[in-house]
Amino acid sequence: MALTKVLITVKTYPTLSEKYDELVCTAGFREDGSWIRIFPVPFRKLDYQNQFDKWQWIEIDLVKNTSDFRPESFRPTDLDREIRMLDRIDTKGDWGKRKLYIGDAIWDNMTELIAAAKDPNVGTSLAIVKPKDIIDFVWRPCEREWNKQKMDRVIANKAQGSLFDEDETRLVFKVVKKLPYEFSYIFTTEDGKTRTIMIEDWELGALYWNCLNKAKGDEVEACRKVKEKYLDFMWHQRDSLFFMGTTKQFHNVSPNPFIIIGTFYPPKVDIQQLSLF
Repeated sequence: MALTKVLITVKTYPTLSEKYDELVCTAGFREDGSWIRIFPVPFRKLDYQNQFDKWQWIEIDLVKNTSDFRPESFRPTDLDREIRMLDRIDTKGDWGKRKLYIGDAIWDNMTELIAAAKDPNVGTSLAIVKPKDIIDFVWRPCEREWNKQKMDRVIANKAQGSLFDEDETRLVFKVVKKLPYEFSYIFTTEDGKTRTIMIEDWELGALYWNCLNKAKGDEVEACRKVKEKYLDFMWHQRDSLFFMGTTKQFHNVSPNPFIIIGTFYPPKVDIQQLSLF
């Protein structure tokens, strides 16, 4: 059995799946620096020893996901098979070790990236983007609860073969809370176009719930605190890059199939200081 070694750099906020309960889109780099997407990963259902962090190397048995045409998409051969947990890459030295794995394959033009995604001979579905300017970070309300019909089917599936009926299953079965807001960056790249693109990062979701708790339930204040980190800190104080990925459903049909699935925000490099050496 040949295992694939992957440095996990992306975990999206969980979505509800009738088959797997909760799914997390997971992606990262192989040892040669190429992107790879691992899907499905029912992350919260994994045994504790099989749960991995962002910026951690893992070894996992993967095969090409034949139900997904995107070239970077692979799936675990067996969701119950153990995942080997390896080293974590820390942020010491101004994120120097992590920068080594980012490499130079950074897009600065969204028009060109979208063209690469649409090209059937290329089909790029994962990429790193350097924004030219981040204009704003915004949020808007969305559905506050998971789709009831989908949730009912998940509960029914969970109850099958168990000792509980559906009402009892509903009491004991918990899924991650749905975010009541969609968060987006408004930004430009070298093509000069202003785009509003949603961000679906696990880190952002966790930050929102932490901020809401500290704000004692004040959702507006929680959203402002999220913006404070993602705009004031990540952009104005740090050197931000976006990890971007397409959605399978919209890859070939949407004018822009990409969403932001993660961020990379090392400290800014002091050009003047560098020039002294």
